Amino acid sequence: MLPKPLYSTAQTRELDRLAIETRGIPGIQLMKRAGRVLYQALCQRWPEGPVTVFCGAGNNGGDGYIVAALAKQQRRDVHVVQVAAPGKLTGDALLACQHAMDVGVPMRSSTAEQLSEGVIVDAMLGTGLKGAAREDAARVIDAINRSGLPVVAADIPSGLLADTGSAPGQVVKAALTVTFIGLKQGLLTGRGPDVCGELIYDALGVPADIFPEVASRVQRITVDDFTYCFGPRARHSHKGDYGHVLVIGGDSGFGGAVAMAAEAALRVGAGLVSVATRQEHVPALLARRPELMVKAVRNGHDLEPLMAKATTLVVGPGLGQSAWSQQLLQKAMTSDLPMVLDADGLNLVAARGLAGKPSWIMTPHPGEAARLLGTDIGEIQADRFAALQALYDKYGCPVLLKGAGSLVMNAEKQTIAACHAGNPGMATGGMGDILSGVVGGLAAQGHDADTALAAGVCLHSAAADIASEDGERGLLATDLFGPLKRLVNCR
Repeated sequence: MLPKPLYSTAQTRELDRLAIETRGIPGIQLMKRAGRVLYQALCQRWPEGPVTVFCGAGNNGGDGYIVAALAKQQRRDVHVVQVAAPGKLTGDALLACQHAMDVGVPMRSSTAEQLSEGVIVDAMLGTGLKGAAREDAARVIDAINRSGLPVVAADIPSGLLADTGSAPGQVVKAALTVTFIGLKQGLLTGRGPDVCGELIYDALGVPADIFPEVASRVQRITVDDFTYCFGPRARHSHKGDYGHVLVIGGDSGFGGAVAMAAEAALRVGAGLVSVATRQEHVPALLARRPELMVKAVRNGHDLEPLMAKATTLVVGPGLGQSAWSQQLLQKAMTSDLPMVLDADGLNLVAARGLAGKPSWIMTPHPGEAARLLGTDIGEIQADRFAALQALYDKYGCPVLLKGAGSLVMNAEKQTIAACHAGNPGMATGGMGDILSGVVGGLAAQGHDADTALAAGVCLHSAAADIASEDGERGLLATDLFGPLKRLVNCR
């Protein structure tokens, strides 16, 4: 089970320091515990075959030396590749290396040998890395990845930045990552989910009362955290009790986007859902989902009576960027209702340089985030946490940064939540439209904007995981409707 708090590298080091200095746990003891946990996890999955351990100069390398010693003591074929010269070892890492040498672990400094069988332990770079791996380490990482052998990463895959989840250079692609004491925030977002493989956490016996001493601003969230939002409904309730969502969008050729967003709002329990769209889409939307109220709008003026009946707006699915689109956005901006902004709603905000409002709920993917911040996608992905903070600083409302390991800024508490559910099958058209409808549907039912956004992200990704149980490739956005309904009725 993964813990809820996520930590930066500096915070994890502070946890280590507190364990050593205030609780009297020797550093070498923590290192031996880490090596034992890592070796046990390795043996459970790969009980046979040789083990090649790549060790760096820091404490991450020390963990690797402990693994190698344990393998040798259990008469398993093992050797260490010393990526860092032994003379660079100090402190507990040096003690661990000497222990491995004492039990007879063979050690080599060359990586020229073929990596043709067994399992690899990556204990090279650890959490101290601040940029791309240097050329010598990058060559080793490339050789490891080209071997095709399973890799167990000690604490973090080498080349991944623990604070950001980015990988500016070569990065080890692990089958299993065993992380210790503090769950590093970069493991759950950006490249982290792609290169970590299965993720296991162990506190190494650090007392539980230490963790509150290092306040974490980033928390891991799952759909189970929001079951309180989906309790039984009163038997005398009626549709008016569960809000009225107005979905605004669907320029010529984009009617499917508003159809998906609107149905998603219904599937998560909104009492009423209206759609304001182009005349050409009205028959198709009513034929597909007669429960919707679909109105043709020619301009912003036509929106006024629809907005007067709504409790929540969803603006952007299929909106386009035409004069019609801009009129609808401009009219929607006059409202103080909770408003979910997605897709071209966000692009128009960026293009027109509009200021944010606390009633907005923004849901950009990295490309939209780059436009909102006047930068490029590479800059966004280089530090997703910083990008999320910059979006909040600029627009002052709850913000989601979509992608692998979606990040949510809670505007009220000034905290960040990371949702690491979801799968690559979600890389298909319409998924964002479904999400905007889910968030809008939850907001319409009386949940505050921060809760609606965080719960919506978790519902959306959990539904996608259920829908992909028979395969990720070929997953459609509309496949989420059934799972969404089931999830909001689990209690």
